[in-house]
Amino acid sequence: MSPSRQPARDDLVEALGSAMQQYQRSVQAFDDAVGRLLDLGPSDLRCLDWLVDGPKTAGQLSTATGLRPAATTALVDRLARRGLVRRRRSETDRRAVLVEMTEHGNALTWQAYGPLVAAGRPMLDELSPEQLAFMTDYLHRITALTDDQREQLGRRD
Repeated sequence: MSPSRQPARDDLVEALGSAMQQYQRSVQAFDDAVGRLLDLGPSDLRCLDWLVDGPKTAGQLSTATGLRPAATTALVDRLARRGLVRRRRSETDRRAVLVEMTEHGNALTWQAYGPLVAAGRPMLDELSPEQLAFMTDYLHRITALTDDQREQLGRRD
């Protein structure tokens, strides 16, 4: 690459980093607004988010939310009292207890996040299959990078 092209690339990389940071802030602000709307704390909302893709053990939720086991139990109890989650025995390991979102929990969270998904769909419709595949791959890779860096931070404790 010629030296005359490098600054333009550096500027684009910086602009991308800035755009990603702005996006992260926007998502956090949106999640905060959803939490206020649903009267849920950040950990409650994070727990529900982790349950969207299926049941989890309390240990998995503890790791996902960054809470200690006792605090995770209290969180699950709180969400269960509101009818947002329930505990059930695992079908593959009867000793394991899974936490899953209820229909009410799914409906309540979809009321808040569904309009955002619907409004964003036309933006995705503008992209080619190749662009969608690239974005999906990039998001998987940057998520793995962030997860790795978070684990490294945890080892500093």
